[in-house]
Amino acid sequence: MNFICYPKCTTCQKAKKWLDANGVSYELRDIKEQNPSYEELKKWYGMSGLPLKKFFNTSGLLYKSMELKNKLPEMSEEEQLRLLATDGMLVKRPILINGSKVVVGFKESDYEEAVK
Repeated sequence: MNFICYPKCTTCQKAKKWLDANGVSYELRDIKEQNPSYEELKKWYGMSGLPLKKFFNTSGLLYKSMELKNKLPEMSEEEQLRLLATDGMLVKRPILINGSKVVVGFKESDYEEAVK
């Protein structure tokens, strides 16, 4: 199981605390130091069943400074995935990957389902 997070993010800290409290073993990856690649993002997006917009950290400073709210609707999925692969701070976190299950963000109920 892979847990991709930004250690300073409070949501990531809550998710990590939940995983630890529930005895879930995982491999931690710092999204800022080891940005997901285009291939990884494309795979996770396909497995998640989520709209691609859910992979963007819409509350992040970089997202806002790049004015992506206005630009994303005009971009192709390919362009959006390539953009996400340029900087981990654009990617919503945490991301939990367990086999074919991909959870973006943190909700206890989603985590409970993903770690089964």
